[in-house]
Amino acid sequence: MPLSNPSQLLLRNDQLLGSNNPLVIGCPDSEFFDALLTIAPTASVNSYQVNFAHFQQTQSRYQDKVSCTFSEHYQNTSASKHDLVIFYFPKSKKEYQFMLAMLAPTLADDALILVVGENKSGVKSCDKLSKDFASSCNKIDSARHCSLFAITFNNNKQEFVLDNWFSHFDIDVAGINLHICSLPGVFSSGELDNGTRLLLENLTKHISGKVLDFGCGAGIIAAFVAKKYPQTTIDLIDVNALAIASAKKTLQLNQLSGQVFPSDGLSHVKGKYQAVISNPPFHQGIQTNYHATESFLKEIKHYLSHSGSLTIVANNFLKYAPIIKSAIAEPTLVCNRNGFAIHHCQNSK
Repeated sequence: MPLSNPSQLLLRNDQLLGSNNPLVIGCPDSEFFDALLTIAPTASVNSYQVNFAHFQQTQSRYQDKVSCTFSEHYQNTSASKHDLVIFYFPKSKKEYQFMLAMLAPTLADDALILVVGENKSGVKSCDKLSKDFASSCNKIDSARHCSLFAITFNNNKQEFVLDNWFSHFDIDVAGINLHICSLPGVFSSGELDNGTRLLLENLTKHISGKVLDFGCGAGIIAAFVAKKYPQTTIDLIDVNALAIASAKKTLQLNQLSGQVFPSDGLSHVKGKYQAVISNPPFHQGIQTNYHATESFLKEIKHYLSHSGSLTIVANNFLKYAPIIKSAIAEPTLVCNRNGFAIHHCQNSK
């Protein structure tokens, strides 16, 4: 599989990649570590991911060769500070600043931070965004619609407090009041999005049993279901560690209970559900990506009980109804308003 454009840009500047204790953040290509291990064969190489799929790929491929972490909060467990950080620019500028603040206590004095990303991702703003952590920031290369910046850490190692980075907001929908918490970069951060609001306003009157919230984000759907339908038990899954932490916090602050766990699609889901309710993603990072949701729709029948139901909301230009019909049963168009469509179907034999 060819390396992504950001990884290729990094490797053509391989003279910068030698170090003793490098940390690679958000790398989408597990193959990149082959090159890094060749460039720095005696280094203690570390990988930090908030994407569960990328974490699993790197961990399974390199096992003892790369120390892999999947978490909402990276903490360096080795005795040595990181002298090099290779940072793939994340999907939001706020998440980038969150990551820098989190990393600062783990960095050696004057550590080099290499920031790479596609130009449309916002990477060109990294000079401005890094000012609290950088003694210098220089653009050193660009190609394939990507840019690479070299930042020298300013040795400001302030304590990082995760709780300070949660945003808080209240929602009131269909008579249910909830307090929502979300970390930077999590979908629906700061407000209730229109698609989820429409979904919650149009749920069936009676939901019971075991319910799955696929792509839970900050946990809004599951928290709403748990509060409005107390006879349910809820599971929440997401591929993103920041979403997992946000959903757990949302449940906690609303005095609700549920199982929240990471999953690459449905990879870690077990058992059967009486209802699956979702505002499924169609973006991966800054890229439009329908694969995860289409795979979810094709596979979810195996996790529905005999009479279990699926309810999703999606932009109305997305052609999910034919996939649902082929994989499960003929869906009902519950609502089509303000650019969103709600599809509902009951499991068939």
